[in-house]
Amino acid sequence: MPRNDVRHAVGRRSFLALTGGAILGLAACSPQSRTVADAEPAGRLPSGAPPPGTELSIAVRTTHLQLGPAGLRKELAFTVSQWPNLSAGPDIIQGFRAHSIDLAANAGIPPIQAEAIGVGAKIVAVQVRNHPSYVFATAPGSGIRTVEDFRGKKIGFSQGQAQGVVVLRALQKAGLKNSDVELVALPSTQFLTALQSKQVDVAPLGEPTLTKYLSQYAKDGARGVTTEVVDLLSVLWAPDEVLNDKAKAAAIRNFVPLWSRGLVWAWENTDEWIDTYYVKDQGVTEADGKRIVASLHEPRFPVSWDKAIAWEQETADLMAEGGFVPKQDVSRLFDRRFEGLAAKAVPARYRETS
Repeated sequence: MPRNDVRHAVGRRSFLALTGGAILGLAACSPQSRTVADAEPAGRLPSGAPPPGTELSIAVRTTHLQLGPAGLRKELAFTVSQWPNLSAGPDIIQGFRAHSIDLAANAGIPPIQAEAIGVGAKIVAVQVRNHPSYVFATAPGSGIRTVEDFRGKKIGFSQGQAQGVVVLRALQKAGLKNSDVELVALPSTQFLTALQSKQVDVAPLGEPTLTKYLSQYAKDGARGVTTEVVDLLSVLWAPDEVLNDKAKAAAIRNFVPLWSRGLVWAWENTDEWIDTYYVKDQGVTEADGKRIVASLHEPRFPVSWDKAIAWEQETADLMAEGGFVPKQDVSRLFDRRFEGLAAKAVPARYRETS
């Protein structure tokens, strides 16, 4: 078997192994009735409010916490049956398969991975982040100071999540090949434990996890290695069967503007958001919460998805070149009936027009 085929097979198996355990727990909380009697082919977005009784299970933790203080909850025109506290791409994909999640927030890579393993789902909203979201945290005593020092090291790698693409793009930018390092297949939820136990030498962490880790292990030699690698997309996405259901599609159309408006509220009301999310929900100190927020940039929502689709295609091509997914056309991963809906709901300063 050619080398690329071997890596492809290993990549697919490792992804399925990482996600397989999530399906049972999610299936247990799946709604009892999921009819698609009102299904219609994708074409145009249903108009009007979703019919009475419409329910969605939504895995978007931040919006759940923002709706109340932002005064947006009253604008929900449907029932949220549950808010699963899940965010990792592999978990969301298994939730889609188990019919226990109707809508979720993730980075751009999980839809690519879902397509690769035959889980039909599409992107319905896009936020762009033009600045780095992840820092490479090192294990205590690793001696790593730059990306060039990654050569020969063990790197935490989750190919079904944003962190996986961040690793691949960082290696590419540093002139390193995948074969120059050891990619250790792990879900990102295990990166902290892997760093602490020195199972890996380095792994990409986002906030507030990075702050929690460095506050405990910096004294032992752990550090953060910054790069200019951007994880451009944060998306809302949903299974095809949900989007082909007229009532559920109408509910998603109602939710998308609330999602973008909630993110803008959090940006404009940082003290309340720090207390609500970083302190009470994530367990960091108020001082750390303020430092984290100060390092962020205002949310941006593209009016046109052309740039997002181009970036997603580059990501899919990079994954395919590494043998992790088959070659694919990512334009089919975007449900352009929803294009610009999030952007139109927020003030002009938060819209990306280029």
